[in-house]
Amino acid sequence: MLSSSKLLLVVVIAVAVAGTAIAFSSLGFGADAQSTEKMVTGHSLTSYFTAGDVVDPEHDSAPLKNAVVDPDKYLREFNYGRVSKLPDGTTLREFTIVADDSKTLEVSPGVFFNAWTFNGTVPGPTIRATEGDLVRIHFINNGTRPHTMHFHGIHAAEMDGVFEKIAPGGQYTYEFTAEPFGLFLYHCHIQPLEEHISHGLYGVYIVDPKEPRPPADEMVMMMNGYDTDFDTENNFYTVNGIPFYYMHHPIQIEKDRLVRVYLVNILEFDQINNFHLHGNLFNLYRTGTGLTPDEYTDIVTMSQGERGILEFSYKYPGQYMFHAHKTEFAEKGWTGTFLVKEK
Repeated sequence: MLSSSKLLLVVVIAVAVAGTAIAFSSLGFGADAQSTEKMVTGHSLTSYFTAGDVVDPEHDSAPLKNAVVDPDKYLREFNYGRVSKLPDGTTLREFTIVADDSKTLEVSPGVFFNAWTFNGTVPGPTIRATEGDLVRIHFINNGTRPHTMHFHGIHAAEMDGVFEKIAPGGQYTYEFTAEPFGLFLYHCHIQPLEEHISHGLYGVYIVDPKEPRPPADEMVMMMNGYDTDFDTENNFYTVNGIPFYYMHHPIQIEKDRLVRVYLVNILEFDQINNFHLHGNLFNLYRTGTGLTPDEYTDIVTMSQGERGILEFSYKYPGQYMFHAHKTEFAEKGWTGTFLVKEK
């Protein structure tokens, strides 16, 4: 028999745990008892849900044990392939891409997800070529389900990655001329399509114009989300794979230096996504297929599969936010900061 004081203590603890679970549920984190315990015991709520606070640039949030991606590495890493020349002088770029659907990866502290990956990460590698190059993709399906690669852009029907399903253990070679120049994406195109995309089978594909764009600090931003409780609603929203990552690790850029962001929206289950830049405006090149900006703005809204190139430079040093101008998305992880420094 519990004493009245011990019974009161048990009731207080039970109410506190229940309240925490409700709080997580209201934030859309699908908080069952197990996931709530992992989140609460591992990290404080204020570490990951005070997105509007100014974050110390030196602050190092707890590293994920087996993260879906390294956002710092992904931000500025471009895969140009294995380069050689054909007899006619054409540049050949060869890539090897491996699909896997058996990884359990951490998308946020204490939250694990059955991620489906290209080359082991979500998003997959950024593939980059120049208009007129021959692109050759050696695709290997190491998964347990059929998978493909569908590239946006111009190519022959048999290179479209829709009807040629690659069985588990199978291989296929995609080959096409990189055209036109612009910003594209690739993703698996097996039905049910939302399952393959929502689990992470996508990446960015950039085709540069033959005459290069002006020099800039270039970076890739892929807007995505995770449905961790499988109710076709996202529990986390991110840019480059990890919620709130760039709040804890601001992206450092130089004052007055041109910044070029390759921005792609692959978000599943929500009709729109967007990007808002604080304290500045950017030139927007929709799909990147032109060299003249389409708009000068501080916000761009995209449906799934839409993309654009953003160019801007900061006049004043300091810390500036960028985030989805959809409050729910920002509060569930899609927010970050630029730290602008003097040269």
